[in-house]
Amino acid sequence: MAGVNNKMKRGHHKISLGMTGIYAVLAAWALTTIYPLFWILMNSFKNKKIIRSDSFSLPVGELFTLDNYKTAFDRVNILGAYRNSIVISLSVAAAVILLSGLASYALVRYDFRMKGLLNSLVVAGMMFPVFATIIPVIRMMNVIGLANTNQLPKSLMAVILPQIAGNLSFAIVVLRGYIAGLPVELEEAAYMEGCNVFQLFFKVVMPLCKPSFATVGIFSFLWSYNDLFTQSFFLKTKPEYSVTVLLSLLTSQEGTNYGLMASSVSLIVFPLLIVYLFLQKYIVKGLTAGAVKG
Repeated sequence: MAGVNNKMKRGHHKISLGMTGIYAVLAAWALTTIYPLFWILMNSFKNKKIIRSDSFSLPVGELFTLDNYKTAFDRVNILGAYRNSIVISLSVAAAVILLSGLASYALVRYDFRMKGLLNSLVVAGMMFPVFATIIPVIRMMNVIGLANTNQLPKSLMAVILPQIAGNLSFAIVVLRGYIAGLPVELEEAAYMEGCNVFQLFFKVVMPLCKPSFATVGIFSFLWSYNDLFTQSFFLKTKPEYSVTVLLSLLTSQEGTNYGLMASSVSLIVFPLLIVYLFLQKYIVKGLTAGAVKG
């Protein structure tokens, strides 16, 4: 009995040492990831001359200043860029949730011709990068009159439509696996109560699939928000700029004004980072639930 206890203690000791090593590696990785963000935030409160001579000191006392943020709001039009990015990202997320949900439900619950082909095309749609489709997308937007119009609603729509199409494949794959794991008896019971197809989807399927719909919406929003490639082709004037386009132009035009660059990066990145931290549990829950259900 004593020997068994000694073995258990040694095993527990080994596990503890192993976990200590894992936590040490994770802590080191976290520091290398977090410190650059902290460095940017710290320098956003310092004068650009101080940043050049001493970029690692804390912004306390005489070093602290809000001039960089005042300049950002006066010269860069951060609020207008935020508005455009929020409009684009929310529109993309809402459309992807609706369209991918309906498509996933049809692919899972209905049998029809070419269903297997459509499933294959959905998966194949994830294999083509946006760089390979940008030329036909630009030509299409020109044909329907959305590109190069210098009109804010049309320019935003020229970004929204390609981003919706680009996010649908991933969303359908995630939702299809979750919906396939739902018991059909619930839908049959609702159908017997007089629900039509759309009522079944919105009143039965969507409430049961909230984690996966939340995951799809959050990922679509984040990808749309961070998509510089598509937005740089269609948002050409200052009133149309999104935060990613604005940051890209600011980097090229104000390359030596490190204080303004740091404050602009902080205004653009940190709000999104805070939102992600609050919503990360829904992302993990939706992805893991969909994997188990599928």
